Amino acid sequence: MEVILARSAGFCYGVERAVKLAEQVAAEKGGCVMLGSIVHNANVVRDLAAKGARQVASAEEIMPGETVLIRAHGERRETLERLTEMGVAQVNATCPNVMHIQALVAQADREGRTPVIIGEPQHPEVMGVASYSARSLVFEGEEAIRKWLSQDPERRDIPLSVVAQTTCIRSVWESSANFLKKQCTNVKLFDTICNATHKRQSEAAKIAAEVDAMVVVGDGKSANTKHLTELCRMHCAKVYQIETAADLRKEWFAGCRVAGLTAGASTPAGIIKEVNKTMSEEIKNTEAMEESFEEMLEKSFKTLNTGDKVTGIVTAIGPTEVQVDLGTKQAGYIDIEELSADPNVKPEDVVKVGDEIELFVIRVNDVDGYAKLSKKRLDAVKIWEDIAKYAEDKTTVEGKVTEENKGGIVVNVKGIRVFVPASQSGLPRGAELSELIGKTVSLRITEVNRARRRVVGSIKAVSNEARAAAQAEIWNNIEVGKHYTGTVKSMTSYGVFVDIGGVDGMVHISELSWSRIKNPAEVVSVGDTLDVYVISFDPEKHKISLGVKDRSANPWDKFMETYKVGDVANVRIVKLMTFGAFAEIVPGVDGLIHISQIADRRIEKPGDVLSEGQMVDAKITAVDEEKQKISLSIRALLTPAAEEAEDAE
Repeated sequence: MEVILARSAGFCYGVERAVKLAEQVAAEKGGCVMLGSIVHNANVVRDLAAKGARQVASAEEIMPGETVLIRAHGERRETLERLTEMGVAQVNATCPNVMHIQALVAQADREGRTPVIIGEPQHPEVMGVASYSARSLVFEGEEAIRKWLSQDPERRDIPLSVVAQTTCIRSVWESSANFLKKQCTNVKLFDTICNATHKRQSEAAKIAAEVDAMVVVGDGKSANTKHLTELCRMHCAKVYQIETAADLRKEWFAGCRVAGLTAGASTPAGIIKEVNKTMSEEIKNTEAMEESFEEMLEKSFKTLNTGDKVTGIVTAIGPTEVQVDLGTKQAGYIDIEELSADPNVKPEDVVKVGDEIELFVIRVNDVDGYAKLSKKRLDAVKIWEDIAKYAEDKTTVEGKVTEENKGGIVVNVKGIRVFVPASQSGLPRGAELSELIGKTVSLRITEVNRARRRVVGSIKAVSNEARAAAQAEIWNNIEVGKHYTGTVKSMTSYGVFVDIGGVDGMVHISELSWSRIKNPAEVVSVGDTLDVYVISFDPEKHKISLGVKDRSANPWDKFMETYKVGDVANVRIVKLMTFGAFAEIVPGVDGLIHISQIADRRIEKPGDVLSEGQMVDAKITAVDEEKQKISLSIRALLTPAAEEAEDAE
């Protein structure tokens, strides 16, 4: 028996660099602060803490004078800006590969492109990278991208810059990149998977294909450890993910001729060495305890009975049946129709050769030496148990809407038909329930009657809870000046209501544009996405006043930079009054043409000469900077004599 240890197992360059920096700074400064886990390995973090590197969860926990170490995965841009504002000394241990991805996303943002990140949305590295552009989109793979594009055909023309999480599985990146190239018209692809990650994954897959059992060492929170485990399971039936040697079990190696060992990028060499040594010892002990020939022979004569629940190993997958080794004298067979409740599923999508599965014995034929088995029937029992537990625990589950039924819709949850009444569909009264058919929805199981095979659920309960949570999040963190991306929900003559994530805010018509507008419909429509900021809010009345205008682009400043008294401007008449006409000089800045300055003759009213929307040339005759008022004259441009007469007056 031998153990094959992957050469690439353990610390990558970025992790090793971060750990050394933590040790160095702690020693030189007499201690330091790690903002979050510097690497995804609890053992490493504990060792560093013992050396003076204290871990905190947020910037608010940092004491004056402390030095902060930025973790290998990187940090959100707003967090780094907050630390700078606080005057905190920083040591950046971010992996150079991660910093490269951050720079690519920031560059895409400057170029007006939408950054797309292929990776895990909640991973610290991905969250940090995404923060370098407000437009960032994160997808776990091709399926999520396909769903996003299907929601709006125009998204295929959006300029995209696509990067990958450093630990992304190569096949996931390639399928996503190829799909985007085929479907979108303007895509830039940047393969940012770390070379060390690719090397580690390739070596692990090769070893897994050659061994009887595979052990992956790494912290359970580590993305690259999880991906290593997933890859190994594609090539080996027995794959075990552990954190330390103490997690090893000797029964894992029963009957093994050769075992493999690899480790994630955050696993120190000491732990790998200890696991390797323990594996070798466990294997020796297991070999000494192997069953004798007589014991195995006795086991092979174990009898089966109809209705038994048994465990077997998949040995072959055919077009009409799956063969299973039950460890008995009878050969086990699963007819395809007894494999899954989904008649359209392919057998190889349900089980793989080498899988250990639980089965229900349908019939035993001792004469011919075989047993007919069913996975579907045992799964059905388990699913009903799960459904009952979901209802008891008020668990949120997902399902696909399959049909519209009398008074509601039917959702398929793990093969069980769940009826959702129209009132619980989450749609407004009178809406077409058929809109939901084919969509995946989240719901809560509210009633289970197994005897009548009736299950009732509610989509509304989940959406209401999510909306309430979103509202609480808004009100807990809202502040004047804070920006939100919102959607225009409705319009009135005096403004628009914008949903900023579960809470509606009001944008007054005067805050929609620097230009004078009569109706919000001139600049926005229902469904538009707006970048808004908070002007004021009242938590008690639940009212929020929002703005859209860019305060940094004050039109008065633009006017003062462009014009001076005596200049002639081409202006647009925006409002007629009894005493004169207001004209827009630049968007957001109006001047008054007094009735006496409209023509070179006496007129009864401005409308006799001018009309709203008309473009005319006018001379700037006076500017009051303090009151931001401007006087204009058309008369001054009509004849030199008129101008002289005006000066004489």
